[in-house]
Amino acid sequence: MKKVIILLLGLSILLSACSTGIFAEPTATATVTVTSSPTATATITPTSTITPTFTASPSPTPTWVHQGPESVLVPIILFHRIAISPTDGVNYKSPYYVKPELFEEEIKLLHNWGYQTITTEMLINAIKDGADLPPRPILITFDDGNLDNYATAFPIMQKYGFTGVLYIVGNYVGAENYMNADQIKEMAAAGWEIGSHSMSHADLPSLEPQQQRYEVVESRVFLEEKLGVTVQTIAYPFGKGNTGIVDYAMFAGYIAGMGLGYTHEQTSYNLFSLQRRDIKGTYDIRQFASYLPWQGDPAFFPTDTPAPTVTPSYTPIPTNTLPTP
Repeated sequence: MKKVIILLLGLSILLSACSTGIFAEPTATATVTVTSSPTATATITPTSTITPTFTASPSPTPTWVHQGPESVLVPIILFHRIAISPTDGVNYKSPYYVKPELFEEEIKLLHNWGYQTITTEMLINAIKDGADLPPRPILITFDDGNLDNYATAFPIMQKYGFTGVLYIVGNYVGAENYMNADQIKEMAAAGWEIGSHSMSHADLPSLEPQQQRYEVVESRVFLEEKLGVTVQTIAYPFGKGNTGIVDYAMFAGYIAGMGLGYTHEQTSYNLFSLQRRDIKGTYDIRQFASYLPWQGDPAFFPTDTPAPTVTPSYTPIPTNTLPTP
């Protein structure tokens, strides 16, 4: 009986301990050190905002054409004054004055139609021996040495990449309304050529031989000493010459002489009377264009100018490709 009581008492104590949590199973608290993975920093590849710079391919240089010997097709045009005529607006209009705005239209048209200025030496070499020339070569000449050639024509020609030939009267250098030596030298330094237009602009055939010699021979000596340039050609005043004058020109050392004419063909037979077309102030842009041997796109005419009937253009054929007769 006593054992039963002890057993019951022990069981009671055990149950009491369970109810108070004395013997509760310990909860294992795991200390977990969580090492968080670092947030990956995204490497951003920047989007290029640089616009690629494209180097424009230069316009191909036109293939030059072999011309000569003996005969070449090169227009030579002649201007005198690039200014408004004092008689503009009255019944008489001087043909020697071309208005500056018209002159620029003419030069711009030459540029847009692909003309390129050459030197007299290039022309003479082609006539004598044959030479490669631009597809549309041209000589742009100015007679007398007027001041407006420097003040007006010079910057317009530079604007369109052209050079010209100045035919200077010896006694006019530095005179009123004519260029002085420094202005002529400036144009020569920019690529312009200087030629003689005699000493006094006299009518050469009407002079005595000694006077002719002075006008032709001494003008070259004077200009070369005054300007410090080589003078290779002469333009006869009024386009007038004769065999005696040509003899003096050859004696003086000129390589060619400029006359007047109506053709663009320059030959060994007229080397001392090359054909120049006098561009008058009374011409409009259409008349000017009609005197050119090679026509271009009529779209380059001023918008208020009706396009003339385009004549067929002629491009010289290299002599070594001409068909056998």
